[in-house]
Amino acid sequence: MTFSLGGLFVAAIAYLSLLFLIAHASERGWIPEAVIRHPAVYVLSLGVYATTWSYYGSVGFAANAGITYATIYIGVTLAFALTPVLLMPLLRLTRRHQLTSIADLFAFRFDSRAAGILVTLMLLTGSLPYLALQIRAVSESTQVLSGESPPHLVAVVFCVMVTGFATIFGARHVTPREKHSGLVAAIAFESLVKLAALLLVAWLAVELAFGGPAGLGDWLVDNPDRLEAFQAGAASPEWTGLIFLAFAAAFLLPRQFHMLFTENLQDQGLRTASWGFPLFLLLLAMAIPPLMWAGQAMGLSTPADYTVLGVAGESGSAAVVLFTYLGGISAASAMIIVSTLALSSMCLNHLVLPVMRITGRQDLYRTLRWTRRALIAAVIAAGYFFYLSLERTEGLVSWGLISFLAMAQLIPGVLAVLYWPGATRQGFVSGLVAGGTIWGVAALLPALSTMGPIRIIGLDLSVAQSPAHFGALAFWSVATNALVFTAVSLLTRQAPRESEAASACREVSTRIPAGSVIAESPAQMVDQLAPVTGLPAARAEIAKGLEDLDLAWTENRPDRLQQLREQVRRNLSGMMGPVLARDIVDECLRLDADSRSAVAQNVRMIEERLERARGGFQGIAAELDALRRYHRQILEDLPLGVVAVTPAGRIARWNPAMDQMTGISAGRALGRSMIELPEPWGELLSGFIGEDESHAYKRPVVLAGGTRWMSLHKAMIGAPGGTPNGDRLLLLEDVTDVQRLENELAHSERLASIGRLAAGVAHEIGNPITGIACLAQELREDRADDHARQILEQTERISHIVQTLVDYAHAGRGEASTRPEPTALQPVVEEAERLVRLNPRSRGIVFIPRLPGDAAVMADHQRLVQVLVNVYSNAVDACDPGGEITTVARLQRDGVSLRILDTGHGIPSGIRDKVMEPFFTTKTPGHGTGLGLALAQNIISNYGGSLRIQPRRGRSGGTEVMIRLPRAQITDREVEPVHG
Repeated sequence: MTFSLGGLFVAAIAYLSLLFLIAHASERGWIPEAVIRHPAVYVLSLGVYATTWSYYGSVGFAANAGITYATIYIGVTLAFALTPVLLMPLLRLTRRHQLTSIADLFAFRFDSRAAGILVTLMLLTGSLPYLALQIRAVSESTQVLSGESPPHLVAVVFCVMVTGFATIFGARHVTPREKHSGLVAAIAFESLVKLAALLLVAWLAVELAFGGPAGLGDWLVDNPDRLEAFQAGAASPEWTGLIFLAFAAAFLLPRQFHMLFTENLQDQGLRTASWGFPLFLLLLAMAIPPLMWAGQAMGLSTPADYTVLGVAGESGSAAVVLFTYLGGISAASAMIIVSTLALSSMCLNHLVLPVMRITGRQDLYRTLRWTRRALIAAVIAAGYFFYLSLERTEGLVSWGLISFLAMAQLIPGVLAVLYWPGATRQGFVSGLVAGGTIWGVAALLPALSTMGPIRIIGLDLSVAQSPAHFGALAFWSVATNALVFTAVSLLTRQAPRESEAASACREVSTRIPAGSVIAESPAQMVDQLAPVTGLPAARAEIAKGLEDLDLAWTENRPDRLQQLREQVRRNLSGMMGPVLARDIVDECLRLDADSRSAVAQNVRMIEERLERARGGFQGIAAELDALRRYHRQILEDLPLGVVAVTPAGRIARWNPAMDQMTGISAGRALGRSMIELPEPWGELLSGFIGEDESHAYKRPVVLAGGTRWMSLHKAMIGAPGGTPNGDRLLLLEDVTDVQRLENELAHSERLASIGRLAAGVAHEIGNPITGIACLAQELREDRADDHARQILEQTERISHIVQTLVDYAHAGRGEASTRPEPTALQPVVEEAERLVRLNPRSRGIVFIPRLPGDAAVMADHQRLVQVLVNVYSNAVDACDPGGEITTVARLQRDGVSLRILDTGHGIPSGIRDKVMEPFFTTKTPGHGTGLGLALAQNIISNYGGSLRIQPRRGRSGGTEVMIRLPRAQITDREVEPVHG
C-alpha cells in the first residue's frame, strides 16, 4: 500500500496541529490541573526516551543481534530501580539550586565555567547524531510509504513544524520555577500514541502472519533456527557494555534530564516513575519479537528497521498505516522538541551568555526568551545538516549508540557530585577530555569518515557500527575517563568556592559568608541589581526571592537579607546558569568583608546546615558534631533566658526559655535589633546592654498578666584566642516567685506581730472585762435590774469574742491539736462565721447555714475553722452588699460533703486553674497573701479529704467550694457549741 507524498504531508501537519491544540489547552487551563499534575502524565512524559530507534529501529536491532535488543530497556530499568540513591538525590539537588541541565549541575558542583562549556559541547555533539536519526527516520518512513526518493522537503517541513512547537510551548518561560505544562501534556499524549500504535501493529502482525499466538508458537517450533538465532544474543559479550550505555542514557540524555528533573512537579511523580516507566518500556519491548518474526514469516520487502510500517501495510487498512506512521512522527517529534529545549538552555547558559553583553537598559526576560528560541532553531538546523552528512551510514541503532556513548562519559562525574566531595574540577575536566577523545575518534569519526581500517586500543574502526564495538568502547572510554579523573583529583586541590559547592551538593555546607550584606533592605538590593538586569527584572527577582522565603519588603534583618541574596542567586541560576548567576550576585549584591556583625548569626546558619546533615558524619567529625549537639542542648534546656547579641545590636541567639518568658518566638526575634522587640522587652534589654553594670537585680517588668521581676546578667563572648570578639551574652532570670515569697514572708511577719499583739491585748482586755462582769453580777443580785443583766450578757459576748480570737491565733501549736478527732460541723461553721463577721465588709452579707445536727467529720476543730475562715473571707470579698453565702452539708455513706456557695462575681476562666497555687492572688499588695486557699487545701488533704472550686451551676456568677471529709460519729455532748 502506497500513499501520496501530499497525503502523508497533510497527515503529519494535522497531527502536529493536534499537539499544538493539546499544549494550548493545557496552558489555558482547559484541561483540569489535577490531570496535568497526575503522576501518570509525568510517567508518560518520560516516554520521550522511546524515539524512532525504539519505534522503528528496535526490530532491525533484534533481527541483527537477537535478544541483545533488550539491553536498551534493561539498562533504563536498572537506573530507575536506583531511584532512592541516584535519581531522587539528583532531583533534590537540581530543585534546591535550580539547575536546569546536566551542564548546570557540573558547572555548579565544580564552580567552573570550563566544566559547563565542555559538558555542553560534549552533549551537543553527542546529541546531533540522535537528532539526525529522528529526521532520517521521518524521511525514510515517508519514503517507504510513498515509494518516492528520500523526500528532503518533508524533512525540512517537519523540522520547521517541530521548531515552531518547541519555540512556542517550550520557551514560554525563562525560569525553571514555571513549568511547561502544555509541553508535558503533549509529550505524554505522544507517548500514548506510539505505545498504542506499536501494540496495535504487534497484534496485527501475529494475526496476519500466524493467525494468532498459537500459530506463532507453531511457527517457532517449525523454525527452531529463528528462535535459536534470537536467543544466541544472550551469550554475546557486549551485553554489559550496552546495558551500561542504556543506564547512562536513562537520565543523562538531555531530553531525559529535562523531563525527569526540570519539568518535575513533585517527588511523588518520580516515585511512581520508578516502577511505572519500566512498565511502559516493558510493553514496548514485548512488541518487538512478534513484529520481527512476523516480518520474517511474511517475507516483507521493507527494510528490517521499518518492519512496523511493512506489517501495517499488509493489513490493507489505510487508517492503520496512517496511525502507525503518526506513531513514528510522535517518537521523532517528542525527542527533537525536548532535546532541543534542553540543549538550547545549556548553550544559552554556557556558550552565549558568558560572551553576551547584558545591560540594564534592555528587557532581560525578553532577551533571554528570544535568544533561547533562536538557539532552538539553530540546534534543529544543525541536526538537519548532520542528517545530510550522515546519509551514507547504515542502520538506525548505531546512530543512537553514538549518542548513548557520549552520555556515558558523564557517569564518573555524576557519582562524584553525589558521593565524592574530594573530586576536583581539574580531575573532572581531564577525565572528560580523555574519555571524550576516545569517543570522538572511535565512535563519531567513523560515522563521519570513509577512511580505511584504523586500529586504536585494540578496536578495528572498520566495524565501528556493530553493537559489539560500542559495548567494548563503553568499557575503554569510561574506564579511561574514571582513571584520569581519579588520578588528577588526588593530585590537585579544590579552590575554596569549589569546596563550598561540593559541600552544598551534600547539604553539609558550613562556610561562613565573607561578611554582611551591604544593602539594608530589599529595595536597596533592587537598586544594586538593576544596572545589570534592568529595573523591572531586578524588582521581579527580588520579589520572587521574598515570596520564596515568606519575607516582607520591610525586612531589614541581616541574616534574612543574606538568605534573600542566596535565594536570588539560585533563581538567577535557573535562568543564566550557576556560574554567571554567582558572578552577577557577587558583583551587584556585595558583602561587607570588614563587618563583624555576622559572626554570631553565621554560627547559627552553620548549625542549621549541620542539623540538616545529621547522620552524615563519620569518625572524629561525628564525635565533634555529637559534642556540639550536647553543648547546644545545654543552652536549649537551660531554665535561664539566653540572648546572644552582635556588636550591631542584632539578636543571634534566643533560647526556648526566652520564648516562655517573653512570649516572643525565636523566629520573630532572631536577626532583629533589640530595640525592635515589643515592649517592655525591647526597652529592658537595650537599656541594660547600654549600662556599665554587668548585673541588675529584680527589675520590675509590667506585663498584661501582672508585674514580674527579672534579674539580668551580661558578659562579652570570647573568641577562641581568649580575646573578646564584640558579641555579648545576656542571661535573664525570672525571680518573680522569689520576690513574692520575700514580700509574703515580710507580710507574714507583720501578721505574726499583729497576732502576738492581739493576744496581749486580749489578755489585758480580759482583766477589766472580768471586773465589769463581777460588778454586773453583784448589781443584778442586789437589785434584779434588767440593765445589769444586759451588761452581763455583753461582757460575756466580749469575752467569747476575745477567747475565739486567742484560740484562732494559737491554732496549730503542738502536734496534739492537729490530730483528727470527731468534730461537729455546726460549731465549726458558727465559730468561723463569728470570726469573719469581725471584718466590716461582712456586715452586709447574709450567712445561710443548712447543716444536719449530726454532721461530723474526722478533723481538728481549729484547723477546720481556719479552712472555713479562708473560704468565707474570699466569698465576702467577692460578694456585693446584700450578697449571700450558703453553707450546705450532706451526709454520705463514708463521708460528709460540705458546699459553700456565694453570689459573688465568680472566678474568671483564665485564672481558674491557678487559684490553688501558693502566692497567687488577684488582690492588691497588702490585702492578700495568696496562701489562704493553698493552706486550706493542704489542711483538708492531710485529713484524707478533698477541696475543689468551680463556678456555680445554673448561674451566671458565683462560686462553689466543695469540701469532702471522712465522716465521724459524735455524742450529743460533743455537739454543744464551743465557747472556749
